[in-house]
Amino acid sequence: MIKPIGTDELNPLFVYDSAENEKLHHEAESLPSVIISSQAAGNAVMMGAGYFNPLKGYMNVADAMGAAEKMTLSDGSFFPVPVMCLLDNVDAIKDAKRIALRDPNVEENPVLAVMDVEAIEEVTDEQMATMTDKVYRTSDAEHPGVVAFNGQGRFAVSGPIQVLNFSYFQSEFPDTFRTAVEIRNEIKERGWNKVVAFQTRNPMHLAHEELCHMAMDRLGCDGLVIHMLLGKLKKGDIPAPVRDAAIRKMVELYFPPNSAMVTGYGFDMLYAGPREAVLHAYFRQNMGATHFIVGRDHAGVGDYYGAFDAQEIFDEVPAGALEIEIFKADHTAWSKKLNKVVMMREAPDHTKEDFILLSGTKVREMLGNGIAPPKEFSRPEVAQILIDYYSSIN
Repeated sequence: MIKPIGTDELNPLFVYDSAENEKLHHEAESLPSVIISSQAAGNAVMMGAGYFNPLKGYMNVADAMGAAEKMTLSDGSFFPVPVMCLLDNVDAIKDAKRIALRDPNVEENPVLAVMDVEAIEEVTDEQMATMTDKVYRTSDAEHPGVVAFNGQGRFAVSGPIQVLNFSYFQSEFPDTFRTAVEIRNEIKERGWNKVVAFQTRNPMHLAHEELCHMAMDRLGCDGLVIHMLLGKLKKGDIPAPVRDAAIRKMVELYFPPNSAMVTGYGFDMLYAGPREAVLHAYFRQNMGATHFIVGRDHAGVGDYYGAFDAQEIFDEVPAGALEIEIFKADHTAWSKKLNKVVMMREAPDHTKEDFILLSGTKVREMLGNGIAPPKEFSRPEVAQILIDYYSSIN
């Protein structure tokens, strides 16, 4: 099985020993505490679940700048984005060496993690601007990732953490949320050796389904892990429970038994395009995937990134940093000429009119009016789940 990054075995930061976990919860009640940002909470969950192996905690400013500028930390190890705990006020923890981090996304803000504070540093405007520009490739205040990153505060609290729970992800998505440890274990149980991962924050239409089949066939994979983001999205995106139901229905009806796992992870979308694609590959290797599908405009938003920037950035990844292999995909769509879904670059004799192409706006409009998209675009059973959702909010 493919090794995790940086170690022979995964080192999740979640405290699995129940007695130790309870002891830390008890200790946390007497520690100085702070409610962290949603992005920092997502970082804690990902470290707790083993996805960010071998990180031991939140980065200091030097490491965060290194990750942003050259995807390399001070010790020479590889990480593609800053993993920070940024706060706007540190009065409550100013002189503390050990603190409790409280969850902003759960009622009454329970303790999410305990942290040994190594440094509290004020991040300069210039440093924030550099990190923003390098990671998001824009400083546009309309970019949702830029807004979220810059809205957290300017004090970086760094140091190792012990994670005590998985926020709302385990309770709200018990059938879908899985740690990197759990996914590795299930891959072994299923007897899969070659595994391709597919990232999604949306329901999967026919073109996505066929892209997964194509990747599995061409790579000779035993299995597919459909790995959906369960954290915060931008306004207008389909809620996770609806996506989950739609994807499970598709797998149930259109994938052979023991060929696809439907799972999810707890993290807020960055919308960082190319840099987020590298992060996605990073934690898919940690969860045991040998291959990862990177499609057109992967993890993008609006028109901030070129169609294939998220594939080209892998040429900038330091040699040997990642073992996972990238399956570079083009846009897929139904060909009227060939009567099947194809990658558009593999149909050079086609014009745009030879494909069935619908914009996201058009699809949402149809579903909102109770109209299923054509069968060449979406499976009818999937479309019905989405129609039911839109009718419930109209």
